[in-house]
Amino acid sequence: MELSNHSSSSRFILLGLSTVPYLEVIGFLAFLAMYLITLSANLLLIIVVRTNPKLQTPMYFFLTNLSFIDICFSTTVVPKILMNTLTKDRSISLLECAVQMHFHLALGSTECFILAVMAYDRFAAICKPLHYNAIMSKKICICLAAASWTSSFINSMIHVVYTFQMSFCHSHHVHHFFCELPPFLQMSCSDTWLHDVAMYISAGIIVSVSFFLTLISYIQIVSTILKISSSHGRYKALSTCASHIIVVTLYYGTIMIMYLRPHSRYSPDIDKSVSVLYSAVTPMLNPIIYSVRNKDVKGSIKINSMRQSHH
Repeated sequence: MELSNHSSSSRFILLGLSTVPYLEVIGFLAFLAMYLITLSANLLLIIVVRTNPKLQTPMYFFLTNLSFIDICFSTTVVPKILMNTLTKDRSISLLECAVQMHFHLALGSTECFILAVMAYDRFAAICKPLHYNAIMSKKICICLAAASWTSSFINSMIHVVYTFQMSFCHSHHVHHFFCELPPFLQMSCSDTWLHDVAMYISAGIIVSVSFFLTLISYIQIVSTILKISSSHGRYKALSTCASHIIVVTLYYGTIMIMYLRPHSRYSPDIDKSVSVLYSAVTPMLNPIIYSVRNKDVKGSIKINSMRQSHH
């Protein structure tokens, strides 16, 4: 990666969560609590799915993908925030910043694709039940997951390389608590027009297309559910989608605010708040939402806990 003289001359300074001491302490404790819940809840969900033969289905295969993404997604950001707060050293090396931005952007894009694939899985299960095993075969599931991960990491690498070829001559102070793409475009004194266009196209393709594919899947699902004669049947079909709808709404809403709004409406404070939501809060809530609303997962957790208590 070629780096400009301006960007390689020094480290970046992350301005952090707050300069007010007591707010900094509250922020530290909140992030620590969210991170510990994220790790434990997502790991528990992965273990439950992997150890229960009844849960070896496409839906749970993608759910474990989502849990793994959430663990990594939060890990790219939160430990550095906690370390910076404890040590009072807000600096970050160029390489560390580039790696953080790359993984954060890649994992965020992967989550978009996986959520779209999960919606397609529910569409196949509800609208095409007789062909479900053929539509969502093991080979197809692995290919969909692999394509989601690979395309996201390639896209992220392109953006990160372009970002760190720019000059940052105005300031190396990042108005954020981690290295994210929009603040760096604001900091640069280079012409960022091409990069802005590339980011909007990329975000448009990944976020909007994933969202609309999810939306189309659910339009078909709702149409099929309305044709079910019994109210119990309609409720059962809809309940399998409820958790996914909640997660999709939380995630896409915050991502669209961050990456698809005009740069003229850029606000460091708003960006920090939005980033907290999808970098720390959503990865913590996802496994809880899926566990609370899923009888199979709740049943497996109870069985595992009973086994542990007997041992």
